[in-house]
Order: sequence, then structure tokens, then C-alpha cells
Amino acid sequence: MNVPTDKKKISIVCFSGDFDKMVAAFTIATGAAATNREVTMFFTFWGLNALKKDKGRIAMGKSILAKAFNFLMGGLNNLPLSRLNFFGASPKLMSMMMKQHNVATLPELVEAAHALDIRIVACEMAMKILEVEKSDMIEEVQDVVGVATFLNDSENSHIIFI
Repeated sequence: MNVPTDKKKISIVCFSGDFDKMVAAFTIATGAAATNREVTMFFTFWGLNALKKDKGRIAMGKSILAKAFNFLMGGLNNLPLSRLNFFGASPKLMSMMMKQHNVATLPELVEAAHALDIRIVACEMAMKILEVEKSDMIEEVQDVVGVATFLNDSENSHIIFI
């Protein structure tokens, strides 16, 4: 439920499961929240991968296809780089470079999002298709909502797709 507020609002649709796109989404979200904006992050399809509670590759769901897709999505610590992934080595190298330059890593950005009261929601439809339950998600996921609810909650927001 939206409570009327004078804050500027931003809603970020996270539909990519790529490491660099998740870093961008959480960087924009935390920057917006730190500058007194109301922020909602809506995770759908491959973006849901960043919200998986269990680390690593786990075959979740009942159907063979759901198990296969969920197994291929390895969670926050296994997100591929969108380009030049080099069999999974690049995100680890990128994280190392981020630490060397005192830039928040992806897990730190997720932690900061929680500390800044960023509203993190998961897409009901994508969760049904992938046969994922809210209990499979990290505790920072506040709600599972449909598109209509997300759009109603995002009224008068700038909506960004990443």
C-alpha cells in the first residue's frame, strides 16, 4: 500500500540476471534512496536469480523444466557478466577490482538496500512460471506482487528497466 509522500519515487524493474546489470540496479537504487527518494525494486524472470536464498545451483520446482532453469541460475554469487564472462571468472575478477577501488560489492549493495529501506518485491507471474516460492528468496524480499500491483504502487514514479 502506498502512503502519500512528497518524496520523488523511482521504481527499478530488474529483469536481467547479469552481474553488471545487478550492480547497476543496486547502485542506482541505493544512490536514489540515499538522496531521499522512495525506491522500489521489482525482480522478474532472470532477475529473480539475485534474490535466491540458497547459494549455488539448486534444482528447485516440481517440473523438469523448472528444475533445469533454477539449476542453471546459481544465485547472487554466480551471476554471469553480460559480456566477456570467461566461464564465470569475470564476475569474481570484477568483484576483486571493486574491492581494490573501495567500491561496494554486490552483496554489500544488497545489504545497503535493506538498510536504506528500499522496497524489494518479486514478480508473482515469473515465480509461478519458475516454480519458486517466497520462502526460496532472501529475507529482504518484502512481497510477491503482480504487474498490476507493481504499476499501481509505482504511480508517479520514474520507472527504469535493467
